[in-house]
Amino acid sequence: MTADYPKHIVAVSAYITNQDGEALLVKAHWRKDTWEPPGGQVEQGEALDVAVRREVLEETGIAINVLGITGVYYNASSEILSVVFRAECSNCEIIMQPEEIYDARFIKLTEKNIGEYITRPHMVSRTIDAMQAESFVPYETWEVRPYNLLGRMEKKKYTL
Repeated sequence: MTADYPKHIVAVSAYITNQDGEALLVKAHWRKDTWEPPGGQVEQGEALDVAVRREVLEETGIAINVLGITGVYYNASSEILSVVFRAECSNCEIIMQPEEIYDARFIKLTEKNIGEYITRPHMVSRTIDAMQAESFVPYETWEVRPYNLLGRMEKKKYTL
């Protein structure tokens, strides 16, 4: 007898800013009608912070410094649990990855102009939450048997 465990997709994305305070946004090949923060699906056994670094690097060629989690969201119809991070980059040069994305650029994003770029309401709210984040929640990665803490992001205040 096998148990029926729920199956959900876990996704990550990152609100990334450069030295000028511009946000990194991408257009995917299959969603050219909207810009959105880069991200994608977490692979089985992959830590969330590792997944978001990998996804951003794959899509844009940019290595990021992950600062913390700004929100957790669930899409009931597609059964996707999405974790949004805030991150920054020091070398913010975009190296186009045409097999991953259609376009990528840094944009001076504000609450007033966000609708000109991000057209999907669930992505607008996630991005605004990340833009306004004043603190981050703790996040830990563990392996078990034996229990071993692999990494921890502390709860902390964010300062611009």
